[in-house]
Amino acid sequence: MTQSHIATVKPLPSSVLHNSTEVRRQYTRAAAKQAMQFISRKVRIFNRKAVAVAQDVPQVQGGH
Repeated sequence: MTQSHIATVKPLPSSVLHNSTEVRRQYTRAAAKQAMQFISRKVRIFNRKAVAVAQDVPQVQGGH
């Protein structure tokens, strides 16, 4: 039974092999971008629901 090594068939880019500061920076940037998209999506949904609730509640008239 012969063994085939994945690295010889499809070599990894050197940036993956060498876990450099630049690679970590790229991962951090990607993670931050995903987090911001997630948060902004949640805020958008929350705002939509808040507007719908505010329209359902009758306006309270101030004064005497």
